[in-house]
Amino acid sequence: MSHQSILAALGLSADNSGTYLGNGEWSKTQDAGVLEPINPSTGDVIARVHASSIADYDTIIERAQAAFKIWRTTPAPKRGEAIRLCGDALRQHKDALGSLVALEMGKIKAEGDGEVQEMIDIADFAVGQSRMLYGYTMHSERPGHRMYEQWHPLGLVGIISAFNFPVAVWAWNSFIAAICGDISIWKPSPKTPLTAIASMKICNEALRKAGFPDLFFLFNDAGTQIAQKFVDDARIPLISFTGSTQVGRIVGERVAQRMGRSLLELGGNNAIIVDDSADLKLAIPAIVFGAVGTAGQRCTTTRRVFVQDTIYADVLAKLKSAYTQVEKRLGDPTDPATLLGPLNSEASVSAFLKAVARCKELGGTIECGGTRVDRPGNFVLPTIVTGLKNSDDIVQHETFAPILYVMPFKTLPEAIALQNGVPQGLSSSIFTQNVKAAEAFLTAAGSDCGIANVNIGTSGAEIGGAFGGEKETGGGRESGSTAWQAYMRRQTNTINYSDALPLAQGIKFDF
Repeated sequence: MSHQSILAALGLSADNSGTYLGNGEWSKTQDAGVLEPINPSTGDVIARVHASSIADYDTIIERAQAAFKIWRTTPAPKRGEAIRLCGDALRQHKDALGSLVALEMGKIKAEGDGEVQEMIDIADFAVGQSRMLYGYTMHSERPGHRMYEQWHPLGLVGIISAFNFPVAVWAWNSFIAAICGDISIWKPSPKTPLTAIASMKICNEALRKAGFPDLFFLFNDAGTQIAQKFVDDARIPLISFTGSTQVGRIVGERVAQRMGRSLLELGGNNAIIVDDSADLKLAIPAIVFGAVGTAGQRCTTTRRVFVQDTIYADVLAKLKSAYTQVEKRLGDPTDPATLLGPLNSEASVSAFLKAVARCKELGGTIECGGTRVDRPGNFVLPTIVTGLKNSDDIVQHETFAPILYVMPFKTLPEAIALQNGVPQGLSSSIFTQNVKAAEAFLTAAGSDCGIANVNIGTSGAEIGGAFGGEKETGGGRESGSTAWQAYMRRQTNTINYSDALPLAQGIKFDF
């Protein structure tokens, strides 16, 4: 598909409104700034997006509050039906939307399609979850009393997503929030507004045709003024933020100041441990995909590999050989034959080159890659670095690019300590055939990450499990398991059906 045909298939044009106001209305604001998302494989502007105004934002909040009053009283299974329709609509537009993700973000077509599939999968999950918003029934210590808990809709949910997963993260949050009875307001990355607009058009059209109220609103900020207002807005009880630890710390502090909730999905510095019993037919592909997939621009990207010293040379040689094969399939991310696309921005290329230079300053060896590719766009060669220590500043830092640090270890306790010895705590993995090593890795004394895998890589996660991490990764959880509870308020209820009024601690209060 040509770039123009991709846009046309999704109802987009060369000039687009970036604001969905509700009631089927897109803002006509023309004087709040313009976003010009870049095709990272060519450097060309894809289309223009007119940013939102403060007046647009105020209209969104007003209409979202009105929609919530209707939606919160809608039976949860009926809410699930609304999300089922969104999932069906996304199925119909999967190819075009996946192509737009590749075009605008820069990830390869297969990953773009896969991201849309995640949206579809979380829609299916949410439909089932809409019938399972369970609370506990507890035995009261007082005779003639019944005690239980229930979960109520929270209100408006603010979603701030990052460029690297421009549509899936919104769906993880908004689809679960919707079946919980909430209304979502989305501020996407300024680098990827087109995929956000397309997603809103697909889902809101499906809802409108079926007679459902507006569940999803959208604004695009040309600067930071509206985004700051958004974070500080006491009318939004939950802000879900995906992005850097640096910005996430600010968001968390500002939301906490107004006693709101924040769901933070921040940086990762993920490691794989490979011991001398590992099946390298599993480990090598997992490491390569984890480190190179999405050009190293996933929060779950594999950034460090600890290899037992007895097999270190063999593993390093196999990785270098695999990287050579990947380099041969670097190119246009919309081409199905491409395995490695560009970095999303020129700033990302600069950060990559600075990181490589710092590795050299610290005495690291660039085993392969380490340079920019001499062609249009933001292409760099995937890079393997050896000779550094886990404690080196560049290794402790998350560079959002395809740089992999490979380091040897002698014992499993040493490897686990190295893996845990960074500020981040998102994803981790061990490749081993030793059941004792696998179990040790998963204990309280093992991996300190929110995700810990055995014989599978760090990158990617199934929607059925809760996704998120510890330490500077923010502690938030999205997607499956009991993550839905973050979007609701818990209420404990006690009902006295007796003729007496027993008081707590046996206190007598007669009059």
